[in-house]
Amino acid sequence: MKTIAAFFKLIRWPNLVFIALTQVLFYYCFVQVLFARGINVEGGLKYLCLIMASSLLIAAAGYIINDYFDVNIDVINKPDKLIVDKSIKRRWAIALHVIFSVLGIIIGFYIDFTTKTYWLGVSNLMCVLLLFGYSVSLKKKLLIGNILISALTAWVIIIAFLWYYNSFYCSACDNTQMEALLRKFVKISILYAAFSFIISLIREVVKDMEDMEGDAKYGCKTMPIVLGIPATKVFAGVWLVVLIAALTILQFYVMQFNWWLSIAYCVVFIITPLIIIYKN
Repeated sequence: MKTIAAFFKLIRWPNLVFIALTQVLFYYCFVQVLFARGINVEGGLKYLCLIMASSLLIAAAGYIINDYFDVNIDVINKPDKLIVDKSIKRRWAIALHVIFSVLGIIIGFYIDFTTKTYWLGVSNLMCVLLLFGYSVSLKKKLLIGNILISALTAWVIIIAFLWYYNSFYCSACDNTQMEALLRKFVKISILYAAFSFIISLIREVVKDMEDMEGDAKYGCKTMPIVLGIPATKVFAGVWLVVLIAALTILQFYVMQFNWWLSIAYCVVFIITPLIIIYKN
């Protein structure tokens, strides 16, 4: 039972839930809106589940390999949360990483072979390699690791967007109507991905400040180590201001559509917490 609990901690199950929720909400809140306008997508829920499964497997593999290479650092930064070498042996961690990575890549190629996409398998392979490179060395370099993880977080949305965009069809729509709807779909997807990128970048920088002691001992060149805590707080604060300002402007824009429930949710559960974080 302890091993099972350790396994779920190792793969960061709450983060995986959020990845799944992100792609599910993207489908039901964005893609299905187009269904109501007469636009359909090949495969529907089947390929949503497959894309989500490949994303979760690759993310889980990334968390595992990151912990594998972080054992020494985690002994200093979070000894009470150490899993690899304590609850799960190193060889099992590597085996799980390989199994999850291979399954995620295979699912990507399966989607390619059964639909008109041709890039999902290769992109999944690239994500696995980037996550491995991040765990080995890129995370130790100034901002490179932070930007990479933030980009891969945004990729969870972008990969879904690209697949759906290339799979839409509408036999009853005229070209002008479909182009207008797809342009709106592109804009919303970009905003969604940009939000994910920025919020992840802020989180990664804050995490670096928390992990300074262990990172410094093992030669990491993270922002708080290279530039200091004050400069790092300014960096995170600037991005928080950008995010709060962009979200606030967006609420004024959507007022014209009378999306009051959406506005209330964004103000209470997104903008307000971001303001609290900024003040702290």
